[in-house]
Amino acid sequence: MVSTGAAPALTAPGPDTPPGSPQPVLGVPVHPLPRAEALARCAEAIAARRAGGAPLQVVTLNPEMVMAARRLPDLEAIIGRAGLVIPDGAGIAWASRLLGRPLPERIPGVDLLQELAAQAVPAGWRLFLLGSGPGVAAAAAAALERAHPGLQVAGTAAGSPDPGDAPALVEAVRAARTDLLAVAFGVPWQERWLARHLVASGAGVGIGVGGSLDYLGGRVPRAPQWLRRRGLEWAYRLLRQPWRLPRMARGSVFFWQVWRDRAR
Repeated sequence: MVSTGAAPALTAPGPDTPPGSPQPVLGVPVHPLPRAEALARCAEAIAARRAGGAPLQVVTLNPEMVMAARRLPDLEAIIGRAGLVIPDGAGIAWASRLLGRPLPERIPGVDLLQELAAQAVPAGWRLFLLGSGPGVAAAAAAALERAHPGLQVAGTAAGSPDPGDAPALVEAVRAARTDLLAVAFGVPWQERWLARHLVASGAGVGIGVGGSLDYLGGRVPRAPQWLRRRGLEWAYRLLRQPWRLPRMARGSVFFWQVWRDRAR
């Protein structure tokens, strides 16, 4: 993988590539898994962690994160080491189709979190929500509890990615006997935090969820389903939050670079 300069050529996996092995998008890997298999991997990781195994870091990849990874070598390395990288952004799914290696489906991080919460009820998993603004994690937890009666929310905290806050946050997550940890510090801070502290937290699965807690807690309305189906959730979000325009403009370079690589 390359952190700066031109992107490596995008090549299809060879015939000996195991199913579900990561495939590159501008040099950044994404796992070509259907949603059911991604959920199964999380369930397996929680079971393994309870038995003393290693945790699973989940990355929710979108075009903006791809471009950030090309600027930030540590983020690039974290994504490369993550056990599960899902195609969160519609742009990732678009790129895979353009390159002739379509992903089975897009898996938005907010949807994955909802589906994991549904699985957590019968499985008895304990969920901890960390990050976003004051009160947002608690509001998101309340919404998840209403949607999934019987869900065990082990704890919530606003916290921050500041290294000075890490010891207390890690201890809170560990003391809560957390199975599933969702961190909403934004890119790249949530990915860095999980890479550094997921093992010590004791959680089985750690997932960076970005703005998902704002959606779940009702602080930011989500795009209507018909827009989501057409991959236009970004347009709705930009209309509601115009301050995101500079960030989206930086991410738009992704589409040009994918198109350029396709033409090679």
